[in-house]
Amino acid sequence: MKKRWIALYVENDIGVLAKIAGLFAGKNYNLDSLTVGTTEDPSISRMTIGLSSDDNTFEQIKKQLNRCIEVIKVIDLTNRPFYSKEILLVKLSNCSREEIEEGFRIASVFGTTIVDYGGDALLMECVQTEAKNNDMVKLLGDKFRSVKIVRGGSAAIDRIN
Repeated sequence: MKKRWIALYVENDIGVLAKIAGLFAGKNYNLDSLTVGTTEDPSISRMTIGLSSDDNTFEQIKKQLNRCIEVIKVIDLTNRPFYSKEILLVKLSNCSREEIEEGFRIASVFGTTIVDYGGDALLMECVQTEAKNNDMVKLLGDKFRSVKIVRGGSAAIDRIN
């Protein structure tokens, strides 16, 4: 199993996201990450999908996506240089004063923004790579009693060169 990344350009219509997600669910493929947003053309959306699969399964996925009439273009980013970021929101609560201070230090090291804090809680926003966010989540989970995590999927685009 290898981590794979696909970018799709799709028609920006009602039900397209459900149809693409349903295609994966119907074949028992699990998505690790999914982000969708409108492009510079409001009639087209771009999906970035992260998944883990073997080579044969991945080829089947790409073929099935290319057969969908709503899919305009399928781009396999897996073996290309690409730039990717994931949004991560972390809420630390029931913290002592020392833990709040430690939260500020960790935020500084990871390039995280503190978007709200007060009393015994701290809210962080981190826009980093999935791997760096994973590292921060593990560290926070080891150091704090009450950690709530909300992750958005990764957005990715192929690099210029």
